[in-house]
Amino acid sequence: MEHIHYSEFEAAARAAGFDEVLERHRAPLTVLGTHEHPFAVQARVVAGEMWLTPGESTRHLRSGDRFTLQRDKPHAELYGEVGATFWVARRN
Repeated sequence: MEHIHYSEFEAAARAAGFDEVLERHRAPLTVLGTHEHPFAVQARVVAGEMWLTPGESTRHLRSGDRFTLQRDKPHAELYGEVGATFWVARRN
């Protein structure tokens, strides 16, 4: 797994045109039913695990994994027994 610091993630995201970069924490066993966001997302899981379901397929994501979502893409999220922390860049 490639080890990077938040500052490196943030700099790369801003260089790629993302205007907001945040660290998010989700509590253990959090379930977010199907929803969408009015922004595009580029993210990296840095602790814990989650399951992301955009459409019909589900991805199991662990520390070091990355994901992207297009603006207004319906998806669901489920977080593992220890929750998860991830860095997320948003293009509003």
